[in-house]
Amino acid sequence: MRIVLQRVSHARVTVAEQVVGAIGPGLVLLVGVGEKDDESEMKFWAQKCLNLRIFADEAGKMNHSVQEVHGEILAISQFTLFGQCRKGRRPGFSSAAEPILAKSLYETFVTALQAGSCRVANGIFQAHMQVDIHNDGPVTLLLGSDFT
Repeated sequence: MRIVLQRVSHARVTVAEQVVGAIGPGLVLLVGVGEKDDESEMKFWAQKCLNLRIFADEAGKMNHSVQEVHGEILAISQFTLFGQCRKGRRPGFSSAAEPILAKSLYETFVTALQAGSCRVANGIFQAHMQVDIHNDGPVTLLLGSDFT
């Protein structure tokens, strides 16, 4: 699993000129599912996203989670996070999970997020999406089994 996590002031995702998900202050999670991932991995990283202390407290220190600040989450599936670019000029995606498995595990991840106290919006799996992200900070973190 690979996640690009961004703290945002607001964000939205559009498919075919229709907004399918939008949030105010909170997190955008670009989520890639790998061929070796399983449900426990999805649940672990969902809890990590819900509880990371990356929002400022009264002293300006990153001391609060998205749940503690009553933020929202926008989760977007993105298999290209598994693009391998070391060789050649065209990325290879052999480490990404096959679509049927990836969709199931992505849905497990979203369900685990929804078990928290945040409102969760998401894009449409395998759709061509336009994602508007207004990064706050900027704060951007790479999460996942490859980045521990």
